[in-house]
Amino acid sequence: MKIPPLTLKIGDYPQLALLAWSRRPDDVITAEEAFGLYESNWRFVDHKQLDDQERELIDGLTETCGHGLMNV
Repeated sequence: MKIPPLTLKIGDYPQLALLAWSRRPDDVITAEEAFGLYESNWRFVDHKQLDDQERELIDGLTETCGHGLMNV
């Protein structure tokens, strides 16, 4: 597992960009904010569209921000 960055650009992760539809793709958010968006909107994530980079990000966020657990 790769440790996620402390901040990230929404548009770098396609599914995150869809979840954060009200924000601009070049907006920067914290890892905690990203984890919260994934966790609270997991039902809207198209798992087939997740690329390796975004899967790795989600795994890292789950470990670091969710202490190994995503409540979905």
